[in-house]
Amino acid sequence: MEKSEKRCDWCLSDPIYIKYHDEEWGKIIEDDKTLFEFLLLESAQAGLSWLTILKKRENYRVAFDNFDVEKIANFSKKDVERLIENKGIIRNRLKIESTIINAQKFIEVQHEFQCFQKYLWSFLPNQKPISNHWEKLSEVPTQSSISNQISKDMKKRGFKFFGTTTCYAYMQAVGMVNDHLINCPRKSK
Repeated sequence: MEKSEKRCDWCLSDPIYIKYHDEEWGKIIEDDKTLFEFLLLESAQAGLSWLTILKKRENYRVAFDNFDVEKIANFSKKDVERLIENKGIIRNRLKIESTIINAQKFIEVQHEFQCFQKYLWSFLPNQKPISNHWEKLSEVPTQSSISNQISKDMKKRGFKFFGTTTCYAYMQAVGMVNDHLINCPRKSK
């Protein structure tokens, strides 16, 4: 990115944020493995900063078997205890236990819809990403009617730590919604 180009304001505080913004945020994710990775990370982030999670991302990758949903769905109480002792991740018992539940529910959705991506995109108008046109960070919402619908449906299905704000952040992360500011070069990519 050229020095004269202006990124979205939220990412300017840290090189990790800048890298994430430039290479991942808002990029359409189609594979279920990566969709599950972001589901796990966004759920872990609830109540914390996204930068905290990004800094621990590789620790999560190791602790949670490279985000293998099948393996995580079969984690035992012994695995929960092992993870609670892992200083490289957020050591919240409820979040760790919810990750196992979410893996199980993720697999159920995959079986019902053939893949998790089809389930998610079924909520979008014409199954197309939403591209917003915000000029300032203060205009970017933290939730939407669609994130409300998805989080409500996921809660009904038994998912944990995935409210409407977490869901909207997830939608931004996996490219369901493009909230890059209009002057950001990533807006058009």
